[in-house]
Amino acid sequence: MSDIVASLGILVDIKVLLGIAFGTFLGLVMGALPGLTATMAIALLIPLTFGFPPEVGIGMLLGAFCGAVAGGAVPAILLNVPGTPSSVASTLDGFPMTRRGEAGRALGLAIASSFVGGMLGALLLILFAPPIATFALRFGPAEFFSLAILGLVVIAAVSTKSILKGLIAGGLGIFLSTVGSDPITGVLRFTMGEPSLITGVNLLPALIGLFAISQVFQDVFERIYKKKEPLKKQALTSARPPWGALRRAWKVIASSTLIGTLVGAIPGAGGSVASFLSYDQARRMSKTPEKFGTGHDEGLIATESSNNAMASGALIPMLTLGVPGEVATAVLMGGLTIQGIRPGPMLFEQSGALIYSIFIAFLLANIFMFLIQLFGIKLFVQILRVKEAYLMPSILVLSLLGVYAATGNTFDMYLALAFGALGFLLNVFGFGTAPVILGLILGGIAESNLRRGMTVFNGDWTRFFTQPISLALLAATVLLLFFLFRKKSPQSYGSGE
Repeated sequence: MSDIVASLGILVDIKVLLGIAFGTFLGLVMGALPGLTATMAIALLIPLTFGFPPEVGIGMLLGAFCGAVAGGAVPAILLNVPGTPSSVASTLDGFPMTRRGEAGRALGLAIASSFVGGMLGALLLILFAPPIATFALRFGPAEFFSLAILGLVVIAAVSTKSILKGLIAGGLGIFLSTVGSDPITGVLRFTMGEPSLITGVNLLPALIGLFAISQVFQDVFERIYKKKEPLKKQALTSARPPWGALRRAWKVIASSTLIGTLVGAIPGAGGSVASFLSYDQARRMSKTPEKFGTGHDEGLIATESSNNAMASGALIPMLTLGVPGEVATAVLMGGLTIQGIRPGPMLFEQSGALIYSIFIAFLLANIFMFLIQLFGIKLFVQILRVKEAYLMPSILVLSLLGVYAATGNTFDMYLALAFGALGFLLNVFGFGTAPVILGLILGGIAESNLRRGMTVFNGDWTRFFTQPISLALLAATVLLLFFLFRKKSPQSYGSGE
């Protein structure tokens, strides 16, 4: 109890509060700009924290992490361009709401869901960090492989109307994940002599190309060959959090928060897996699953509450075990180390007050994230007042500049354009782009852990079916495929209708 009382001092320290607010604001801006991720926001802040006391510097870094995860929803909803990989699922229902003239409502739902999911996730972090971390430690190569396979099937199921087309698009993403050096032997594969592909296909140009640039190509195509339906006038009076919708969807919020926290606590799983698993679970719980993907409240609530709960979960293995849950928390862990804090099991024993200070700072970051976005909703919606003749070229230029600024490689700019053309074709023929980007992410996880597992198990592939957690995940995958194909009519498998 004395540790908790001691940690409450940050609530009355104006320097700490300002540091958290500044970090959160920067994170929101970075998350909302495609190509500028939570990792980059934290990395930019680390040098600024050198001259501050540890509690101020830590607050800034936590605020940037929290803000960037939430900020990715803004372009996902308004422009169908996810700001971060974990915001991909938010395009499924967020952008259709914008098309209907409900951008303000969609942003309100996203902001409120992020806040509620983040706060509940932070409470789970405080109450159950050690046991969740212990559970996450039970994940080895077999479990990671099975989780990746389940994630791929879920993604294919929820991101397109045709299961078969979704699986094909996911398979394409898996193929792209094999480009580069073999994770075990180092042999080069499908690089075509291009040095930039030795390390594999960079996720950033793929993400920006498949979503941002493909949207530009689609807009040009529709203007030339079709009579494009303009965006409906946005109802700015609805630009506020619809709390009634959240109250009605309390079961969705509860399940999504739990899924986000648990998946976030598994090192390497990431927010993309958490958001799609939560989206699929919400659709199964819903009385109107056919509305998902058409601009449905529950779909957006599920993905956004899961995203911010995932941020809480990702802190669990970092703080309790010294093992970062994802790339952003790896950079965050470096920032804490610079401040003289060594995450790990002894941190809870030796620095109880500091741990609770981190927890309180994360709760405050979620509050600041909510307040900043709440006052910014109407400003965000103004983006849609810009004529598309100016908006789309601006998106193209900013996308390419974002890729170059992040990688410093002109090849990645051409790669983004290639992915833009690919994304345009996939959308035209009803395959969708979300399965590709998630196949690219999860394909690498599946392959490396399959190969690693076969090495650890001395070539005995049956061990993937005898590990309890791995077996449960694979069984869930088979059951999901069975129910999906049973529910769908044969005509829908390849039609996309």
